[in-house]
Amino acid sequence: MKKRFLAILTAAMLLMTGAALGEAAPAEISGDFTGTAQGFGGEVTVTVTLTDGAITAVTAEGAGETEGVGSKAIELMPADMSESGSIAVDTVAGATITSNAILEAVKAALTAAGVDPEAYNVAVDKGAIEDLVRSCDVVVVGAGGAGMTAAITAADAGKSVVIVESQAMVGGNSVRATGGMNASKTVWQDENTFAEEAGVEKTLASAAETYADDETVTALAQTVSEQWKAYQENPEGYFDSVELMELDTMIGGKAINDFDLVKALCENSASAIDWLDTIGAELHDVASFGGASVKRIHRPVDAEGKTISVGSYIVPVLESACQERGIEILFNTTATALRQDENGNVTGVEGVTKDGANVIVEAKAVVLATGGFGANLEMVASYKPDLEGFMTTNAAGAQGQGIAMAQAVGAATVDMDQIQIHPTVQFDTAALITEGLRGDGAILVNAEGKRFTDEVGTRDVVSAAEIAQTGSYSWLVVDQAMVDASSVIAGYITKGLTVTGEDYAALAEVMGVDAEAFTATMEAWNACVESKTDEEFGRTSFANPLDTAPYYAIKVTAGIHHTMGGLKINTSTEVLNEAGEAIPGLFAAGEVTGGVHGANRLGGNAVADFIVFGRIAGTSAAEYAK
Repeated sequence: MKKRFLAILTAAMLLMTGAALGEAAPAEISGDFTGTAQGFGGEVTVTVTLTDGAITAVTAEGAGETEGVGSKAIELMPADMSESGSIAVDTVAGATITSNAILEAVKAALTAAGVDPEAYNVAVDKGAIEDLVRSCDVVVVGAGGAGMTAAITAADAGKSVVIVESQAMVGGNSVRATGGMNASKTVWQDENTFAEEAGVEKTLASAAETYADDETVTALAQTVSEQWKAYQENPEGYFDSVELMELDTMIGGKAINDFDLVKALCENSASAIDWLDTIGAELHDVASFGGASVKRIHRPVDAEGKTISVGSYIVPVLESACQERGIEILFNTTATALRQDENGNVTGVEGVTKDGANVIVEAKAVVLATGGFGANLEMVASYKPDLEGFMTTNAAGAQGQGIAMAQAVGAATVDMDQIQIHPTVQFDTAALITEGLRGDGAILVNAEGKRFTDEVGTRDVVSAAEIAQTGSYSWLVVDQAMVDASSVIAGYITKGLTVTGEDYAALAEVMGVDAEAFTATMEAWNACVESKTDEEFGRTSFANPLDTAPYYAIKVTAGIHHTMGGLKINTSTEVLNEAGEAIPGLFAAGEVTGGVHGANRLGGNAVADFIVFGRIAGTSAAEYAK
């Protein structure tokens, strides 16, 4: 009845507008009409069904749109149009290009039907807005990787769980993770032949030369030296250790990390890989990544054995696991405040829906997993003024609201001025280009066609080197062999993020760099791969030469990527106040917290962070909620 009423109403509105409808009147037009528009990853096709001139159904297809982001827009917006009979529906935050493509394609379909699209661009009265109250054992704020992991863990401990999510979809920044997850001493590492001696030696040298006065780093280096010596005497399996991962993480973070948190991260990383296996998320391909001494990043592969983006792979698995456990997710609901009892115990959250309804979730324990503040450019600039004007890779929901809510009940923060920029952000779209490409052998060249840094160095070092180049950008170069091994690169090509050439000179021409200099750079790099030595920049990870035509390049620059600062927590993920005391009933995990990564996060440690500490937060909250 509702849809029929809306159909009649819409048809009447069309008649009143006097829209140009060809030979037929609006009320006489029925049928299926198709329109297309360019989305983020290719064409988006929309089919609009008109019944007596009214929209009664809308469907959309866009196989190239990003899973978990653009795919959500394709799922949600046509459903809203079908329900309302109007094209005046909310777009999906974080999926702007896909959302706009859907609207453009719908208008094209309506035009093809002979009607004026603007006649359907009418807001629909949604009726009275009802407030919402829920009660549960554990409420989780944020449906990203950390939040859903915490929710699943708490549910498996027998607790009722509700998730509050500000966006229309799950994932947050987690779905945008492209590389993989760092973990040490896994069975999957042992499937690789160890050839990273230079990486281990480089790390030990760095510890001795740069951090000789740091007791934590020095002690770790001593332990790793002993482990390394023992391995060299009896080289069985693949060399790695919890302590080496700790050492890499501390050096990467400039040794300002909270070592207790680093220790918890690294000690629980292997079991986190095993836990992901239990819910159907397999990260078994192991490769090199920036800042890691050895091959430690665990990645998913598709049915053809090609590497795929870790975030868009893990997030749907986590969402399905939540659904299987009956965990309710309140979408489009922004948490605004924490509830407390007279004793200061946190007892739930308050929020508001996008339609203005008030929401109260009463709970015995609260887990904050709202992410960082990398999308809040004003907040970023307030803590680090030199980042004003930088683009961001962050999801729209990364506004720092979780930090603000916790501060309002006395929570302490740490390292708020430690904000990471990522060196491979596509120059025109701010799309994040995975660090895994450099780990697999890609190189960076500047506007002069020359290498300028160790491409698998830490992100802060590589970004600084890139910013210092002409125009503050570089070109990320891969070859066809890398394309054949990675569906991720194939996606970049489909989305139009690459330029290509049949040989080095041809690629140089479309890049706008000197062909002779670029050719010399590529030949020199291939020689480095052959000799496993990079005397100019000290790179120790080489993979395969870039000698299989055609060749591809992506123009990249540095963009705001990760906020290392956030709420101060202990190893049980309890949120601490300024006195270092736990705030009863309040826990936090993921990018909303600080202390884990110090001054710079290693690639692959974010996924480890949200899985490891998400599991700890879920366990701690469940125990508190007894």
